[in-house]
Amino acid sequence: MFTPKLFVTLKGYTRKQFTADLTAGIVVGIVALPLAIAFAIASGVSPEKGLYTAIIAGFIISALGGSRVQIGGPTGAFIVIVYGIVQKYGVDGLAIATVMAGVMLVLMGFVRLGSVIKFIPYPLIVGFTSGIALIIFSSQVKDFAGIKMGAVPSDFLDKWSAYFQHLNFISIYSVLIAAGTIAVTIWFSNITHRIPGSLVAIILAAVAVAIFKLPVETIGTRFGAIPSTLPSPHIGKIDWPTIQLLVRPAFTIAMLGAIESLLSAVVADGMIGGNHKSNMELVAQGVANIVTPFFGGIPATGAIARTATNVKNGGRTPVAGITHALTLFIIMLFLGKWVAYIPLSCLAGILIVVSYNMSEWRSFVGILKSSRGDAAVLLCTFLLTVLVDLTAAIEIGLVLAMFLFMRKMAQISNVGLVTKDLNDEVEKDDPKAIHKYNVPKDVEVFEVNGPFFFGAAHKFKESIKFIENKPRVLIIRMRHVPVIDTTGIHALEDVFKEATKAGMVFILSGLQPEVYKELEHSGLLNKIGKDNVCRAIDESLHRAEEILKKSVN
Repeated sequence: MFTPKLFVTLKGYTRKQFTADLTAGIVVGIVALPLAIAFAIASGVSPEKGLYTAIIAGFIISALGGSRVQIGGPTGAFIVIVYGIVQKYGVDGLAIATVMAGVMLVLMGFVRLGSVIKFIPYPLIVGFTSGIALIIFSSQVKDFAGIKMGAVPSDFLDKWSAYFQHLNFISIYSVLIAAGTIAVTIWFSNITHRIPGSLVAIILAAVAVAIFKLPVETIGTRFGAIPSTLPSPHIGKIDWPTIQLLVRPAFTIAMLGAIESLLSAVVADGMIGGNHKSNMELVAQGVANIVTPFFGGIPATGAIARTATNVKNGGRTPVAGITHALTLFIIMLFLGKWVAYIPLSCLAGILIVVSYNMSEWRSFVGILKSSRGDAAVLLCTFLLTVLVDLTAAIEIGLVLAMFLFMRKMAQISNVGLVTKDLNDEVEKDDPKAIHKYNVPKDVEVFEVNGPFFFGAAHKFKESIKFIENKPRVLIIRMRHVPVIDTTGIHALEDVFKEATKAGMVFILSGLQPEVYKELEHSGLLNKIGKDNVCRAIDESLHRAEEILKKSVN
C-alpha cells in the first residue's frame, strides 16, 4: 500500500518506454512553464515561486506518488486560498500553512483516508471548482485590460466595483495581447496537441512586445528578473500562536490538495486502465508540501490538465513526471532571463482559458436541474466560495451535504407495525411477509427497514409509542437493516427497557451479521437474552408461543 509506483513500474522497464516517458516529460515541462508562472502571479506571489513549486513538488510527487502518471505542481484551484493567506498572513504565513497542510496530508495517507476522500459529494466539488473559476477570471480583469489602478480589492464585489470605476484607464494594447493569447491557445490545439498553444502565444506576445516596444506591463517591469537557480532552504519563524491562526487555512489547503490530487489520479486511471494507490498518493502530496515551502514554493497538488497531457503524449510511468520537473529546472537555468519579457496581459489570457476549463458549467447546469438537495449544496458552495472564502465553502458545503444525506437515509429507513398491515404492496409481494404467518394473539411485530442510524432512531422510538394495546410479546424484525450505529443501539435499548417495565417480552428477529456483531459488542444481546434473539420470523413466532404458554401455565 505504501510502496511508490516508481518502484513498481521500474520492474521490467524497457528502453522503448523510457523514450516515451522522456518525450512526454519534456512536453509536459514545456506546458507547465507558463502555467506555473501564471498561477504564482495570480496567487499574489512572485513568478519564480511557481517554478520552484513545479520543479520540487513535481519531482517529489512523481518519485513518491501512488499514481503512474500523475503530474504535480501549482494549480488554479489553489489561487483563491493562497491569495487570501498571502494578503492576511504574508508569504511566511503561507509557507507555514503549506507545511502544516503537508503534515495533515501525510497523516491522512497513513490513517488510510484516501478512499474516504473520494466520496466527497460531486455537487460540492463542482460548486467550489466553479466558484474558483469565477474568482480566477475576476482576478485577471486588471491585467487583461491593462487597467491602471492601485491594489485590486480581495473581496469579489469590491473588486468588480473597482474595475467599473477605472474603465477609463484601459490599455488597448493589453486587451489585444490578451485576446490574441486566448485565440492562439484555443486555435493552436486544432493543429497539434504536442506543442501547447499557450506557449506559442507567450513566445509571440513576448517577441511583439520586445520588437515593437509596446507599452504594456511585463513580468520584468513588475517583478524584475527571474532567478536562474533554486534558493537555499529557509522558512519563517514558527511559533504556537502562528500555528493556531493558520490551522483553518492549512486544513483547506490539505483538503483541496487531497481532493484534486485523487480526482486527477482517478481520471488518469480511466485513461490508462490503471489503479492508483490513493493513500500513497496522499503521503507523496504531503511530503511535497512539507519540503517545497523551504525553497520558496507554494502549495502543490496533482494537476489534471498536465496529467492528461502526460498520458496523451505516451507517459506511462513516474519517470515522465520526474522528466517534467527536470525539464523545468533546465529551462529556469538557461532561459529564465527571457521570462521577464512575457507581458502580464498574455498570462491573464492563459488564466482566463484555464478558468473556463475549470468552470464545469455544463455540470453546473445539469446539477441545478437535478434534485433540490444537490442543487442546494451546489449553490451554497458556489456562493460561499465567491462571496466569503473557500474554507467556509468547503466546511459548510460538507455539513449541508451530510445533513441532506442523513435526511435521505432517514426517509428510506421506515419503521412500522406490520402485524395487521396487510395492504402494503411490498408486504403482498414479499414471500416472508408477516401476514403469511400465524401471529398469536398478544404478539405485535414491528419491522425496521434500512440503515438504523441516528436519523432513523427517533422515528423508531416514536413509532413504538403508537402501540394501542400493549402486547405481551414485542418482536422487532430487522432483516432489512444492513448497519446500525450507537444511537440506533441506544434507541433499541430504551425500547427494551420500556417494554420490560411494561411486562412485555422483547424479541429481536432476523439480525444481519454486522448488526449482530455491533449489538453483541454493546452488551445489549446479553441483556435481552440469547433465547430472545432469533434468526428468522418463524423462529421468533415460535419463541413467542413458548413464552405465552409459559405465562398461561
